Amino acid sequence: MSTTPAPDPTAPAGEFPPTLREVMLRPWWIAMLALALVVAAVFAWLGQWQLSSAIDTDPPPAGATEQLRPLAEVAEPGEYLAEPLVGQKVEVTGSFVPGDFTVISSRYNDGAEGFWVAGQLRVAGTDTPTSLAVAVGWTADRAQAEAAASALTDDPPQDVSLTGRIISDEGPALPPRDDPTEMTRMSPAALLGIWHDIDGLDVYRSYLTSAEAFGGLEAIHSPAPNERSSVNWLNIFYALEWAIFAGFAFYMWYRLARDAREKEVEAFEERQAAGAAPADN
Repeated sequence: MSTTPAPDPTAPAGEFPPTLREVMLRPWWIAMLALALVVAAVFAWLGQWQLSSAIDTDPPPAGATEQLRPLAEVAEPGEYLAEPLVGQKVEVTGSFVPGDFTVISSRYNDGAEGFWVAGQLRVAGTDTPTSLAVAVGWTADRAQAEAAASALTDDPPQDVSLTGRIISDEGPALPPRDDPTEMTRMSPAALLGIWHDIDGLDVYRSYLTSAEAFGGLEAIHSPAPNERSSVNWLNIFYALEWAIFAGFAFYMWYRLARDAREKEVEAFEERQAAGAAPADN
């Protein structure tokens, strides 16, 4: 003989599973929404800051790098060269230090591979000893580069006025295994390690490609840099990423609330199923 199912003692009559709206309006989930709003606001602020950095509202005028300026107006010893000033034409006076001319390999001149000869120019008119690395010429022949470096080392030019382009430090690089003394980068930081008379010396982080060649070398081909765009597309991409992160904060709140509701619905259905199960005879 069968009996009617016993009612579920934990499920009151007329009980229904909660709606998603009811779950979202609970104090806990309202607090989580407030937290999502704070996180989204931070992400939105970061995106706005990134976007404001993406557009240069005061770009340098066209051809600014071609206007000859004193070196002291463009760069300071020990400081990195600002990006808009890379390739700026400058003028400087000074004397080259004896014994400090070096061959730099892997240098290209109008598409042809060859060598630079670089020296230490002691800048005139400074309060403290100040030096600038200067590339004084190019050649396709290593022997000629070494001969020019040797001749300039023995008889360095004195009281010279130079013009050329100021370029950022390329950074040091490991030398080839077969020749640990060879330099393949134009790096004032690396040259400082082999220069003489450096006690108390201030050094420019950037270097100069001289328009005047010395030691029988060819003048270095140093064309004007490309005009910079006033829009930084990478920063715009980052700004879009921050906007996506802001939206994701709300999405996470929604998903967590929905998952919590689904768990409650599953628990409700299990209670209903348990209450509808037939009682033992």
